[in-house]
Amino acid sequence: MGIIKNSKRKNYLTWEDTFMLLADVVAQRSKDPNSQVGACIVNLDNVVVGLGYNGFPRGCLDDKLPWGRDGSFLQTKYPYVVHAEANAILNSSVPVKGCKLYVNLFPCNECAKLIIQSGIKEVIYRSDKYKDLDSTKASKKMLKLAGVNLKKLKPNKRIKILNVKN
Repeated sequence: MGIIKNSKRKNYLTWEDTFMLLADVVAQRSKDPNSQVGACIVNLDNVVVGLGYNGFPRGCLDDKLPWGRDGSFLQTKYPYVVHAEANAILNSSVPVKGCKLYVNLFPCNECAKLIIQSGIKEVIYRSDKYKDLDSTKASKKMLKLAGVNLKKLKPNKRIKILNVKN
């Protein structure tokens, strides 16, 4: 009997690409017309323990609150929206101490506080488009002081959705 050669498929997704893709998929649940942010929390075994996207709190109807960015504070989305990172932490199935957070937009200072307090040890992000804002600078300062590792993800391949045939 001859030797059977088995080899795994090449060009499969890395864990990092997989979890960022999950963050992107869950971001599509957001009804925000301007920003769709998604977050994915994984434990040390690369098991997803929490997902979240930016949206209004449970029980607050999407048609009863504003989605705009301009106008007086109470007429904008800002006092009402729960960010993706906060939702992922609140939606987690287990405590997130020691976990990694994948998010497609660098966390604001308010989310940084929640990340630190919950014990998340690493934040992997794709976009840092608000890096010049004081709130982002404060976020980075707090996360670094708390020893949270920050990593900008640069996908090394084009992500391809497989066509599964029945």
